[in-house]
Amino acid sequence: MKSNQIYLRFLSLLHAIENSDELPQMDLEAKRLLEVIAIRFDQKTPLTVTEAMALNDIASPATLHRKLDQLREMGMIDTMFEGTNRRTKYMVPTDAAQRYFEQVEKALQRTLKTT
Repeated sequence: MKSNQIYLRFLSLLHAIENSDELPQMDLEAKRLLEVIAIRFDQKTPLTVTEAMALNDIASPATLHRKLDQLREMGMIDTMFEGTNRRTKYMVPTDAAQRYFEQVEKALQRTLKTT
């Protein structure tokens, strides 16, 4: 199978599970924001709220603020403080976000098995 067909098959599976009850419904900006939060957390450099608000390639600051609120209300992210600094909030993915990424990983694995 050609590499672009693998990717298209992956997208097809991902869209199928995203349109089912398996994954929470999120728009593109919320997904991208969650991905950045998860990547930074995995790299041991959690994203601050201020840094999240500056992600102009995803959306405007006002939209990002709404998306952070949506992700928090969905239970996909939480905020934490480091040490005694109570002024800087860090965004962290929750167990619900972990389950979301596990479902996406399963879709990717199914795609790779069909090649």
